[in-house]
Amino acid sequence: MAKKVKKMKLKTKKAATKRLRMTKSGLLKKRNAGRQHILGKKTRKHKRQLRHSGYVSATDAKRIRKVLPYGTN
Repeated sequence: MAKKVKKMKLKTKKAATKRLRMTKSGLLKKRNAGRQHILGKKTRKHKRQLRHSGYVSATDAKRIRKVLPYGTN
């Protein structure tokens, strides 16, 4: 009888899970950069636009899915 070899589990990059969320449709949602500090020189309009989150582009999403093998939730 042959032994069954267990496959190794893939590790998730924790930095990616903290920064990204997966939507039900499979898109990756992200926060916009540039809202933490040095806000005095940014215009009111620019800061207001940075409040809204966005989606990761399709080309970047391919790379990111490799570091998030089991999704984010």
